[in-house]
Amino acid sequence: MSVRRFWVILPITFMVLLSGCMTDSTGTTYSSREARRIQQVSFGTISELQHVKLEGTEGAVGTVAGAAIGGIAGSSVGGGKGSDIAAILGGVAGGVLGNMAEKELTTQQGIEMTIRLDSGKYISVVQQADPKAPLQVGDTVKILTQGGTTRVVRMP
Repeated sequence: MSVRRFWVILPITFMVLLSGCMTDSTGTTYSSREARRIQQVSFGTISELQHVKLEGTEGAVGTVAGAAIGGIAGSSVGGGKGSDIAAILGGVAGGVLGNMAEKELTTQQGIEMTIRLDSGKYISVVQQADPKAPLQVGDTVKILTQGGTTRVVRMP
Protein backbone atom coordinates (compact mmCIF):
# COMPACT_ATOMS: atom_id res chain seq x y z
CA MET A 1 0.00 0.00 0.00
CA SER A 2 1.35 3.43 -0.86
CA VAL A 3 2.05 5.96 1.89
CA ARG A 4 -0.44 8.42 0.38
CA ARG A 5 -3.22 5.81 0.35
CA PHE A 6 -2.38 4.86 3.96
CA TRP A 7 -2.86 8.48 5.13
CA VAL A 8 -6.26 8.63 3.39
CA ILE A 9 -7.54 5.33 4.78
CA LEU A 10 -6.26 5.78 8.35
CA PRO A 11 -8.38 8.82 9.35
CA ILE A 12 -11.48 7.23 7.83
CA THR A 13 -10.88 4.07 9.87
CA PHE A 14 -10.38 6.20 13.00
CA MET A 15 -13.71 8.00 12.44
CA VAL A 16 -15.57 4.72 11.92
CA LEU A 17 -14.15 3.32 15.16
CA LEU A 18 -15.17 6.43 17.08
CA SER A 19 -18.71 6.39 15.69
CA GLY A 20 -19.18 3.07 17.49
CA CYS A 21 -18.55 4.86 20.81
CA MET A 22 -21.47 7.22 20.40
CA THR A 23 -24.64 6.47 22.36
CA ASP A 24 -28.14 7.80 21.93
CA SER A 25 -29.59 9.14 25.18
CA THR A 26 -32.73 10.78 23.82
CA GLY A 27 -36.05 10.12 25.52
CA THR A 28 -37.14 7.61 22.88
CA THR A 29 -34.12 5.28 22.80
CA TYR A 30 -33.83 2.23 25.04
CA SER A 31 -31.03 -0.28 25.53
CA SER A 32 -31.96 -3.94 25.12
CA ARG A 33 -31.59 -4.51 28.88
CA GLU A 34 -34.22 -1.82 29.57
CA ALA A 35 -36.88 -3.59 27.51
CA ARG A 36 -39.72 -5.37 29.30
CA ARG A 37 -39.06 -3.67 32.65
CA ILE A 38 -41.58 -1.81 34.80
CA GLN A 39 -41.19 1.97 34.81
CA GLN A 40 -42.66 4.54 37.17
CA VAL A 41 -44.74 7.07 35.22
CA SER A 42 -45.40 10.73 36.07
CA PHE A 43 -46.96 13.50 34.04
CA GLY A 44 -46.16 17.19 33.94
CA THR A 45 -45.51 20.33 31.94
CA ILE A 46 -42.12 21.74 30.91
CA SER A 47 -41.75 25.09 32.66
CA GLU A 48 -38.15 25.85 31.72
CA LEU A 49 -35.77 24.55 29.08
CA GLN A 50 -32.06 25.16 28.66
CA HIS A 51 -29.66 23.78 26.06
CA VAL A 52 -26.60 22.08 27.55
CA LYS A 53 -23.60 20.13 26.28
CA LEU A 54 -23.24 16.44 27.15
CA GLU A 55 -19.54 15.68 27.43
CA GLY A 56 -18.14 13.01 25.17
CA THR A 57 -16.50 9.77 26.19
CA GLU A 58 -12.81 9.32 26.92
CA GLY A 59 -12.35 5.69 26.03
CA ALA A 60 -9.55 3.52 24.80
CA VAL A 61 -10.52 3.66 21.11
CA GLY A 62 -9.33 7.22 20.53
CA THR A 63 -6.19 6.78 22.62
CA VAL A 64 -5.14 3.48 21.02
CA ALA A 65 -5.96 4.58 17.47
CA GLY A 66 -4.17 7.91 17.96
CA ALA A 67 -1.13 6.18 19.47
CA ALA A 68 -0.98 3.75 16.55
CA ILE A 69 -1.24 6.54 14.00
CA GLY A 70 1.35 8.67 15.83
CA GLY A 71 3.73 5.74 16.26
CA ILE A 72 3.56 4.79 12.60
CA ALA A 73 4.00 8.39 11.52
CA GLY A 74 6.91 8.88 13.93
CA SER A 75 8.68 5.73 12.79
CA SER A 76 8.90 7.12 9.26
CA VAL A 77 11.03 10.03 10.52
CA GLY A 78 14.80 9.63 10.39
CA GLY A 79 16.58 6.34 10.80
CA GLY A 80 18.08 4.13 13.51
CA LYS A 81 17.64 5.28 17.12
CA GLY A 82 16.19 8.60 15.93
CA SER A 83 13.39 6.72 14.21
CA ASP A 84 12.70 4.72 17.40
CA ILE A 85 12.54 7.89 19.51
CA ALA A 86 10.30 9.59 16.95
CA ALA A 87 7.98 6.54 16.95
CA ILE A 88 7.69 6.65 20.77
CA LEU A 89 7.08 10.40 20.84
CA GLY A 90 4.64 10.10 17.95
CA GLY A 91 2.78 7.33 19.79
CA VAL A 92 2.48 9.36 22.99
CA ALA A 93 1.38 12.53 21.17
CA GLY A 94 -1.01 10.53 18.99
CA GLY A 95 -2.54 8.87 22.05
CA VAL A 96 -3.20 12.23 23.71
CA LEU A 97 -4.61 13.74 20.51
CA GLY A 98 -6.71 10.63 19.81
CA ASN A 99 -8.23 10.81 23.29
CA MET A 100 -9.08 14.48 22.77
CA ALA A 101 -10.56 13.75 19.34
CA GLU A 102 -12.76 10.96 20.73
CA LYS A 103 -14.07 13.24 23.48
CA GLU A 104 -14.87 16.02 20.99
CA LEU A 105 -16.46 13.70 18.40
CA THR A 106 -18.74 12.05 20.98
CA THR A 107 -19.92 15.31 22.61
CA GLN A 108 -23.67 15.79 22.11
CA GLN A 109 -26.28 18.53 22.39
CA GLY A 110 -28.51 18.08 25.44
CA ILE A 111 -31.43 19.79 27.14
CA GLU A 112 -32.05 20.47 30.80
CA MET A 113 -35.77 20.52 31.54
CA THR A 114 -37.48 21.85 34.64
CA ILE A 115 -40.85 20.13 34.81
CA ARG A 116 -43.84 20.94 37.01
CA LEU A 117 -45.42 17.60 37.80
CA ASP A 118 -49.20 17.29 37.97
CA SER A 119 -48.71 16.86 41.75
CA GLY A 120 -47.29 20.41 41.91
CA LYS A 121 -43.73 19.24 42.64
CA TYR A 122 -40.85 20.38 40.37
CA ILE A 123 -38.13 18.11 38.98
CA SER A 124 -35.23 18.64 36.58
CA VAL A 125 -34.07 16.12 33.97
CA VAL A 126 -31.16 16.31 31.50
CA GLN A 127 -31.18 14.19 28.35
CA GLN A 128 -29.83 14.30 24.82
CA ALA A 129 -31.74 16.65 22.53
CA ASP A 130 -33.74 14.86 19.85
CA PRO A 131 -33.94 16.97 16.67
CA LYS A 132 -36.74 14.70 15.37
CA ALA A 133 -38.90 15.38 18.45
CA PRO A 134 -37.86 18.74 19.95
CA LEU A 135 -39.33 19.63 23.34
CA GLN A 136 -40.51 23.15 24.19
CA VAL A 137 -41.66 25.12 27.23
CA GLY A 138 -45.37 24.40 27.76
CA ASP A 139 -45.25 20.85 26.36
CA THR A 140 -47.15 18.23 28.34
CA VAL A 141 -44.77 15.36 28.98
CA LYS A 142 -44.58 11.85 30.37
CA ILE A 143 -41.66 11.16 32.73
CA LEU A 144 -40.54 7.52 32.78
CA THR A 145 -38.21 6.34 35.55
CA GLN A 146 -36.59 2.91 35.74
CA GLY A 147 -33.89 2.37 38.34
CA GLY A 148 -31.52 5.31 38.02
CA THR A 149 -32.62 6.23 34.48
CA THR A 150 -35.26 8.87 33.76
CA ARG A 151 -36.46 9.95 30.32
CA VAL A 152 -38.93 12.58 29.19
CA VAL A 153 -41.20 12.23 26.16
CA ARG A 154 -43.83 14.57 24.80
CA MET A 155 -47.44 13.55 25.16
CA PRO A 156 -49.34 13.37 21.86
